Amino acid sequence: MSEVRHDPRPARAVPADAVPLLERKDHAAPSVFRPENMLREARRQKELITGLVPPVCVIDPDGDIVSHLRRKHDATPCDHWACYHTRMWEWSAGNLRCGIIGRVVGGSFSVLVAEQLFASGCELLVNMASAGQITDVGPPPYYILIERALRDEGTSYHYLPPSTYVEAAPALVAFAARALGRAGHRVHRGATWTTDAPFRETADAIALRRSEGILAVEMEAAALYAFGAACARPVICLAHVSNQLGCREGDFEKGEGNGAGSSLDIVMALAKAWSRRSAIRNQ
Repeated sequence: MSEVRHDPRPARAVPADAVPLLERKDHAAPSVFRPENMLREARRQKELITGLVPPVCVIDPDGDIVSHLRRKHDATPCDHWACYHTRMWEWSAGNLRCGIIGRVVGGSFSVLVAEQLFASGCELLVNMASAGQITDVGPPPYYILIERALRDEGTSYHYLPPSTYVEAAPALVAFAARALGRAGHRVHRGATWTTDAPFRETADAIALRRSEGILAVEMEAAALYAFGAACARPVICLAHVSNQLGCREGDFEKGEGNGAGSSLDIVMALAKAWSRRSAIRNQ
């Protein structure tokens, strides 16, 4: 068997605009492959009835909130969710219907789901992701309302031209901050680093991000905020800082019940405030 050898020579440098991810210029052009069309075929194949998903939907990458809702709040499968790849669970709080999807990890998967959610009747999307501490603002666990995210991933570049950060909609961040404040939730506000490669968080990269004032590292916010900005969809991303990158024993503790109860409280504060605002606007 011949030996496979690594070529130590660096790859030939190419201009940034010759890199496929960055050379894209058609951000405003419509896509040929549409979520509505895929959902149409999924409904046909699965023999699902036509209907809307709940107005407020949650992406729960770790799946802990889903487990909590099924165990404590009798969440049931959503009959109108036609996605090929995921299952939605729904529950009600008074007259407010909410839906949640678990185990959606990473920018590309989260936006794949987000596109389908808004094509299915979602009006507000909340992403509640675990995150690693970059800047020490206190002992984990705690929450960050993400105001902007560093674009160290791939999906956002298909929605927006290249830039260092993608900003959350300021009005939406202000709305979320008011809703959480009125409900008595203390959350930090600031920037996160969105990466596609969590096991490539080197000491130099972490030091650089910390020097830039970044609070935490996660895997979805830049992609979701780029989708939201490009498609005019309301998306709120929160980081549940649960670890210090595994650099100490006893890390990755999210609190009682894996933090599901406290995370759900934050989600419901946003959902109820959104419902009240929608009701006023529809009067």
